[in-house]
Amino acid sequence: MLLIHCPYCEEDRPELEFRHAGEAHLVRPSNMTEISEDEFESYFFIRSNPKGVVYERWRHVHGCARFFNAVRDTVSDKFLMTYKAGEPKPKKLPEAQKA
Repeated sequence: MLLIHCPYCEEDRPELEFRHAGEAHLVRPSNMTEISEDEFESYFFIRSNPKGVVYERWRHVHGCARFFNAVRDTVSDKFLMTYKAGEPKPKKLPEAQKA
């Protein structure tokens, strides 16, 4: 079982307490009523699915119930780091935690 670190509770908890909430750091279009159908589809439905390091949103549903962001390697399924929602995307991962 994976242990995921909640940056709010400041604890490593079993993965069963968390729910994946999609890709992190998506920016909502400011002119929603004016965008084309293709742009609308792209924003709501099209997500990247890279092999390697991804930035995701997670929710600690059976704990503090808060959303946070995580950096995870899709190859090893290892969580490299977690950080609070609203914080900027890390420019560089800590050396000790790189995959």
